[in-house]
Amino acid sequence: MKITSTSCICPVLVCLCFVQRCYGTAHHSSIKVTRNQTKHIEGETEVHHRPKRGWVWNQFFVLEEHMGPDPQYVGKLHSNSDKGDGSVKYILTGEGAGTIFIIDDTTGDIHSTKSLDREQKTHYVLHAQAIDRRTNKPLEPESEFIIKVQDINDNAPKFTDGPYIVTVPEMSDMGTSVLQVTATDADDPTYGNSARVVYSILQGQPYFSVDPKTGVIRTALHNMDREAREHYSVVIQAKDMAGQVGGLSGSTTVNITLTDVNDNPPRFPQKHYQLYVPESAQVGSAVGKIKANDADTGSNADMTYSIINGDGMGIFSISTDKETREGILSLQKPLNYEKKKSYTLNIEGANTHLDFRFSHLGPFKDATMLKIIVGDVDEPPLFSMPSYVMEVYENAKIGTVVGTVLAQDPDSANSLVRYFINYNAEDDRFFNIDANTGTIKTTKVLDREETPWYNITVTASENDNPDLLSHVTVGIRVLDVNDNPPELAREYDIVVCENSKPGQVIHTISATDKDDFANGPRFNFFLDEHLPVNPNFTLKDNEDNTASILTRRRRFSRTVQDVYYLPIMISDGGIPSLSSSSTLTIRVCACERDGRVRTCHAEAFLSSAGLSTGALIAILLCVLILLAIVVIFITLRRSKKEPLIISEEDVRENVVTYDDEGGGEEDTEAFDITALRNPSAAEELKYRRDIRPEVKLTPRHQTLSTLESIDVQEFIKQRLAEADLDPSVPPYDSLQTYAYEGQRSEAGSISSLDSATTQSDQDYHYLGDWGPEFKKLAELYGEIESERTT
Repeated sequence: MKITSTSCICPVLVCLCFVQRCYGTAHHSSIKVTRNQTKHIEGETEVHHRPKRGWVWNQFFVLEEHMGPDPQYVGKLHSNSDKGDGSVKYILTGEGAGTIFIIDDTTGDIHSTKSLDREQKTHYVLHAQAIDRRTNKPLEPESEFIIKVQDINDNAPKFTDGPYIVTVPEMSDMGTSVLQVTATDADDPTYGNSARVVYSILQGQPYFSVDPKTGVIRTALHNMDREAREHYSVVIQAKDMAGQVGGLSGSTTVNITLTDVNDNPPRFPQKHYQLYVPESAQVGSAVGKIKANDADTGSNADMTYSIINGDGMGIFSISTDKETREGILSLQKPLNYEKKKSYTLNIEGANTHLDFRFSHLGPFKDATMLKIIVGDVDEPPLFSMPSYVMEVYENAKIGTVVGTVLAQDPDSANSLVRYFINYNAEDDRFFNIDANTGTIKTTKVLDREETPWYNITVTASENDNPDLLSHVTVGIRVLDVNDNPPELAREYDIVVCENSKPGQVIHTISATDKDDFANGPRFNFFLDEHLPVNPNFTLKDNEDNTASILTRRRRFSRTVQDVYYLPIMISDGGIPSLSSSSTLTIRVCACERDGRVRTCHAEAFLSSAGLSTGALIAILLCVLILLAIVVIFITLRRSKKEPLIISEEDVRENVVTYDDEGGGEEDTEAFDITALRNPSAAEELKYRRDIRPEVKLTPRHQTLSTLESIDVQEFIKQRLAEADLDPSVPPYDSLQTYAYEGQRSEAGSISSLDSATTQSDQDYHYLGDWGPEFKKLAELYGEIESERTT
């Protein structure tokens, strides 16, 4: 099959068409697919042919953006089997077949029905086949070919990143690179000059230039000065077709800013300045400003000011304001018009950051002369000292002289000066001052322990001009006098253990004194000599402003005495010395062997025996729970009308149990409880159950006191009679138990409870060596022995 193209519309394809026609339809102008083998048709015998090879040209071209009224002719399909009788049918498949590309199935002509855009799709792959119309059988194998969209110059160059903003330092050398711009063209760069772009500058000459091939923008002048012009707007054009006539173009704007360099030295606008400063100006205050101009910006305009010479170098100083770049002139020493009326200063301003590339432009500093005129003013009085410190003893008499201040008029008039003290309305006035002499005296008795230091302000004014005031601070220190005796440093809680030994230190005490150090420590501790010697405790002065409390005997007893009092004396080291007396309270406590306090209360027997508070609370809770269970049990049994006694036998005595509930109020045959009473008493004593009779029963304690003189049988009968005659008992049988030990033994009591009252010379110290089982017994006999000794 041959694919033939006859279109030579575009002038660019003239050469291609010429080659087509020269080579004929058998080579470049067609795709020839030869059959290697033909099949037997209509009964003919199979014939083998030698395969023919032809030149394969499998690519067509179609111009993009075709705007003609008729479909654009692309090419022609032709099979070697086609005899021109219409028996061969051509079929086209693949990309765009039937929609973009149509084929005449008889002639094989291919046309393009739509305008194509190469920038959207560059080529189409299609398949051609020739079949027999009658049998619909392929005459040749399917062939593949490509239709390539031929590019035309329909896209202008574009700058995708524009507009541009860029900077370049001023004073740069000519040809310094600024920026490279790039334009893109969507046309085919491999075909013709449609995508070949050249650059040119439309605006920005003669300051900048652009490389036509690379798009690099460069400076075109020497020494471009930012101070003369800072901003430039450069327009760059990109044109395709290598810049030829008919090419398309696009442009962009490049905004170029010259950045500053330090190429301008500072300059003072004037060579001579004059400044007026009154003599009353305060030291350290700013008295004037001066400024040198610099055409540069930013850090390139930073400068420092200095005084290079002049007779006022020690009187004035200059500093630089970083924000305003001004020189601030300050006063270092007070001015006096009467002594010197003017000063001269030479001030220099120099750049801080230098660029040595521009040192040829001159020194980057400048100098000017400043003359300062001192103004005469009426000055306030001047004190002889900037501040005063005075001393006075406490408890001094009212009117005692503390000290004197002095102020004079510094002017030539030398006016008289008056003094007074500045007091607030709520201040206590402890001092006054003589208005003429400046002598300060006390007006109240001073107490150093209350206020050790006073600060007052004394004001001086001239008689001729009272509005001119001067102030000075006067500090008055109150000196100490030994007028406070020493005291205990705090309230002491001193504890002594029952098992203490003689000479044992039980506490250490200290003292304080409100007086100054010279009249306070060192402290002396001692016992009052006028009191008898304390047999229990003594005091030891440690000679370090502390004292120790020591025991003088072995063992103490809480049951005998739980608190002791020890009077002590304390004296200070002042001249003359002062002393005071205090009383220490010492509590007796039970302690462990390691000295830990167990308890300090004599009545806390259980605690001393080793039971903690938590254990006692637990025991009490258990008892309360048991009592609550008993009460609930009794209440339930009563509600069920069951007897309280269930067992048939009691271990203490034989009791007859009655379990007859009766028939209620209507049961007249029920058992009568009065049968249990004394028959004679039943006839005489018949009380209402709800009213308690006025029967005087024998008190229990009286009965117990007579147990020794009556028989047990008589005692039980008496208790039975009392129960029978008591109408307040419940209306059912009750069990009353009486336990009796019998008469006292003739041998007497063997208990040791009363042995403490007997006199004995026996030593019980050996009980302490028997172990923890005899600890309590050893402590008990130890207390009895110590009490006897005391």
